[in-house]
Amino acid sequence: MRRVNDTIVVMSKKKLITPEELNNLVLVGNPNISPDGKHIAYTRKTLDKNQNKTSIWYVSTDGKTPPTQLTTGDKDSNPQWSPCCSKIAFVRSSNEGAQIFTISMSGGEAQQLTRLKEGLIGTMKWAPSGESLAIAYRKTNYEFTNEANEERKRNHASDPPLITDNIWYRLDGDGYFGSARFQLHLVDPNTGKTNNIWSKDKNGSFDFCWHPKGAKLAITTNTSKNASVTSKPTRVVIYDIKTKKHSTLPNCPSGPKGAIKWSPDGKWLAWAGREGDESAYSTNNLELFVASATKGEAYSITDKTDKCLLAITLSDTAEASFGAWVDWTSDSKNVLVKLGWHGEEHLYSLPRIGGRLRQLTKGHAVNSISNSSNSKDMWAMTTGDAITVPEIALGLFNKTNFKVKKLTTENIEWCESRAISEPKEKWIKSKDKTLIHCWIMKPPKEATKRKKHSAILQIHGGPHAQYGWAFFHEFQCLASAGYTVIYSNPRGSKGYGQAHCEAIRNDWGGADWVDMQAVISMMKRMPSINSKKMGVMGGSYGGYMTNWIVGNTNEFKAAITDRCVSNLVSMGGNSDYVDEEDGYFGGNFWSNPEDRWRQSPIRHFGNVETPMLIIHSEGDLRCNIEQSEQVFSALQLRGIESRFVRYPRSTSHGLSRSGPPDLRKHRLYEILNWWKRHF
Repeated sequence: MRRVNDTIVVMSKKKLITPEELNNLVLVGNPNISPDGKHIAYTRKTLDKNQNKTSIWYVSTDGKTPPTQLTTGDKDSNPQWSPCCSKIAFVRSSNEGAQIFTISMSGGEAQQLTRLKEGLIGTMKWAPSGESLAIAYRKTNYEFTNEANEERKRNHASDPPLITDNIWYRLDGDGYFGSARFQLHLVDPNTGKTNNIWSKDKNGSFDFCWHPKGAKLAITTNTSKNASVTSKPTRVVIYDIKTKKHSTLPNCPSGPKGAIKWSPDGKWLAWAGREGDESAYSTNNLELFVASATKGEAYSITDKTDKCLLAITLSDTAEASFGAWVDWTSDSKNVLVKLGWHGEEHLYSLPRIGGRLRQLTKGHAVNSISNSSNSKDMWAMTTGDAITVPEIALGLFNKTNFKVKKLTTENIEWCESRAISEPKEKWIKSKDKTLIHCWIMKPPKEATKRKKHSAILQIHGGPHAQYGWAFFHEFQCLASAGYTVIYSNPRGSKGYGQAHCEAIRNDWGGADWVDMQAVISMMKRMPSINSKKMGVMGGSYGGYMTNWIVGNTNEFKAAITDRCVSNLVSMGGNSDYVDEEDGYFGGNFWSNPEDRWRQSPIRHFGNVETPMLIIHSEGDLRCNIEQSEQVFSALQLRGIESRFVRYPRSTSHGLSRSGPPDLRKHRLYEILNWWKRHF
């Protein structure tokens, strides 16, 4: 309690964080600033009756108008201001597919603009003139539409087979789409009429941007028949709106290209890319290229920086979006990028002709940047940190500095009233003198008064991503339950230079295991940790490393492997991203599997003595559930205590971030109960 003006005020005790707190969190995203810079539209996601509900809101950039709800749908997303700022176009999804709606800023209900056949809508961008909307749209093959399903029910017919002649026919979180592909369409904003202008991309994974005057579109596209296994043929196509003709931008290096952006003066194009045949997701740095919009002659302006445009910070309060971000300053002399580095994500600028990177945003934070106002001095963004759930913010930019101003306070009261554990960073050295960035989250004082705590080692997925200064509800749940949480960025992680990342290429269980042993040694030496009560857990690649650890040490009293990798031989052909022969891993998974088997944790399971909880989704197309089935079978046959939690086919690899609320909470309770049982 405290005394205020001679009055005793009783301060309420801060609440511990539990899985149920998912019901109270508000997640904001997709910020889009109006061309005049007066407002930012965004999505607001809440949980209601076991549904993830997303609607469109807006807030004034001067702070005078509070956040205001615009739409009342449950699945509204991707708000885009019209150039005249009079209305917003957005995507509304339902069981019948997705359509574009518009809503007037002068009032009234949202109006349906398109009447597209059942399918999905991806990226959407207004033409600068306002005369059309460019959208990525994928029409569902008829046999898999709701209409066809109803017809089969009436005729008592069976579900149809999925037949494909291309290796690209499924994607985790997207499902099985067969031969359907995203194609580029222009939509008339008055009639909703659509016109397909680009259907040549073999995977449907193109990116595009408008010329500043709206006369042309630049498209990064791979039209090769081998697009599913190589990004090398990706090119930049310039499409003329008036003539409907296209040409390839000349003199550009082969390799992946994306996040393309035209300069305000129309003379230059910038994009994220790399030379070579690998995808944008690689151990190599994704670089920033600049080219003449007519002559091409592309060149990298970040090749000397050892920073990657695809270093993503993982959390469970924001979607993991493995995409780069590129834009320009108003004078077309500097290019802006978002970079992840040492657990942070910040906005940087550098001259178009190359030169020194200049960091614009600062601090232990994760910033996600969106679009700018027409004057390019105001930016829509989200910002958050390890103890603050992300909020909508305004970036104010001038030639000397960049200021971040929070506009929403959706979770401020929640954060202030909860017992949030603030992580402390620590750098340690592994056996070969490699520096490893670690974080330590001790239980809040409201959770326990013990001087020694049980500890949980959390290992991130990817593996080419990073942990860092992002709010993690799951970690806070563990801290509130009385555990010290340790997490780190061992070799293989992004955000520490290319050599740090590529150290595990074709050598999983090598340098990463050396680094994890150093982290384990650190945990054992910490006076606040009970070294006899330590657990290890991780998801995806984190599940791989958990499996590797229990096969090589008995330091942990129990373990949890989540959506794991256990056998790189079998995974080579059953993931949505199929391993190319002699690519990331050596050999292949059919006749030359030795490298993959050498790096497979399952081959060490004859050594495992650690009790394990196994979590997996049957609908996981990234890491097939058979990876966990192998783990469970081996443990059961050997008499090792094990529990297998299988989530339904309707869930995916991203269950812990975006799955159904009741199953997300169920997963967290399974985790907490497992640790309670063994500690």
